[in-house]
Amino acid sequence: MDEIEFGTDGWRDTLDVFTEPRVRMVGQAVASYLEDEGKGGEPLAIGYDARETSRGFAEELAHVLTSNGHDVYLPKRDCPTPLVAHAIVDRDLAGALVVTASHNPPEYNGVKFIPEDGAPALPEVTEAIEDRLQTPQKAPEEEWGTTHEVDFAVPHEEHCLDLLDHPDLSGLTVVYDAMHGSGRGVTDAILEEAGAEVIRERCERDPDFGGTPPEPDRANLQGLALAVDEHDADLGIANDGDADRIAVVTPDRGYLDENFFFAALYDYLLEDDSGPAVRTVSTTFLIDRIAEAHGEEVHETPVGFKWVAEAMGEHDALVGGEESGGFSMRGHVREKDGVLMGLVAATMAAERDIDARVDALLDEHGEFHQDKVSVDCPDDRKAHVLVELADRLPDEVAGKEVVRVNEADGFKVLLEDGSWLLVRPSGTEPKMRVYAEAGSEDRVDDLLDAGRDLVEPLV
Repeated sequence: MDEIEFGTDGWRDTLDVFTEPRVRMVGQAVASYLEDEGKGGEPLAIGYDARETSRGFAEELAHVLTSNGHDVYLPKRDCPTPLVAHAIVDRDLAGALVVTASHNPPEYNGVKFIPEDGAPALPEVTEAIEDRLQTPQKAPEEEWGTTHEVDFAVPHEEHCLDLLDHPDLSGLTVVYDAMHGSGRGVTDAILEEAGAEVIRERCERDPDFGGTPPEPDRANLQGLALAVDEHDADLGIANDGDADRIAVVTPDRGYLDENFFFAALYDYLLEDDSGPAVRTVSTTFLIDRIAEAHGEEVHETPVGFKWVAEAMGEHDALVGGEESGGFSMRGHVREKDGVLMGLVAATMAAERDIDARVDALLDEHGEFHQDKVSVDCPDDRKAHVLVELADRLPDEVAGKEVVRVNEADGFKVLLEDGSWLLVRPSGTEPKMRVYAEAGSEDRVDDLLDAGRDLVEPLV
């Protein structure tokens, strides 16, 4: 039990720790939690990603839950996490479990619980599940539920097309990179259904992800950028391993910083709608400038889409997002969805070149540059680093005076020139993260150097 700990987005670990007996304990904990919440025996969904072990773990969870009296809906093949979240609301389920390690390498796997509203579980829920970890129990066999193999893709596709009023993407050429993950046959399919010509990259299932972790960052998407150029495409779109995140490649910029995609997305949605945005502490202040220009507000949260989702519900937000590529929008489940965002990105590009939109925003609001680095830090040292850092925060960073410190998630130091530096513990890896944003790349580099110099002596 001590090895099972739900972090930022569920429990993830290497396969020597993430074992069938422990996964079954998680299944029993969820069954016990639902029983205590008055949802005993109510139906659930179980999803899983494209890893070699994921289907087997999903079947183990299904066995535990059905033997506790729950009917279970299980997809016929691996599928994106957001399809499972949508299925909860679409089918009026008590929640879902998803077996996925998202962008982690193939030697990892993970599991997370999504409650009945389709939004990520908050800490009080995951803590309650952790408190109920135990060896699986069984109801009398006559009370067992049934596992039903179903298709989550079609209802989700129909919902997304309806949400965007059935966009016409005819004439648009998109290169789609599934990174061998669960977005294959889903994101590309919805783009084709809307009329786009889709050129596929890494759209074959490979449990080893071609030797590259399914993390859609700049380094891993050089092939997508080359394909966009080779095919003279209008856009490149990639998803991570479980397709809850998106990355975009444009003809002029190549890999588009997720902060710029968020800015373009919010600007696009504000053309026909209104409402605040929700962003994490690590996400660009460009969102704030766009909101201010439209008379809207921005609500800042700690890192982790569960906090974004909570704030979206509280404030009826038009959009919510994070700099790591996770986004959702009003009218959809409050879970990040790389499939929906792939369709939105293509719809944006069909109406106006995304590079041109970003250029216009930067012309109006000024230059924004952001980057981050990581400092190795054992998990049991993270709290110590934060305690020590609280006593050592300087009055000046990289030559500029500190005007405010935000402690919502680690320490975010806001400086007199409008730049900022953020230090926070990673929720998924033994690292401290250091982020910076400023008006030039050189200034960002100076801030990151200063942040690293603050953190490294404390680890």
